[in-house]
Amino acid sequence: MSRGDQDETLPEAFWAVARQLRQMSKEALAPWGITPSQSRAVMTLLRHGTVRLSQLSEHLRIAPRSATEVVDGLQDLGLVERLPDPHDRRATLVRLTDRGAELGGAIRAARSAEAEGFFSKISESDRAELARILGQLRK
Repeated sequence: MSRGDQDETLPEAFWAVARQLRQMSKEALAPWGITPSQSRAVMTLLRHGTVRLSQLSEHLRIAPRSATEVVDGLQDLGLVERLPDPHDRRATLVRLTDRGAELGGAIRAARSAEAEGFFSKISESDRAELARILGQLRK
């Protein structure tokens, strides 16, 4: 470990790893031509199924206007479709198309392989401990 690494604070180390993971994610998404925000929306829809646009924005923790822009881009790519909500004519439902669901599965597999390679640098026990700690921080 270099002297600079020893002087690095916990937050600095955390954000450095977060930047690495973001860059890896961007590179993993490149073959599909979608953004990280679009990928998050696809994965959310894969997990939750058909949802109102407002629910999608809540799941993604972004403003409804931003969710609309993300969905617009995904719709242009043929990955999602909008439907009227049969229970509220003011609301719009969003769901993955078959192509979107296939893409979600491919992204999930690519990210899993990417994460496996990234975290293979540490032992199984350290992985378990890191997962435990991250779980606590997410609460």
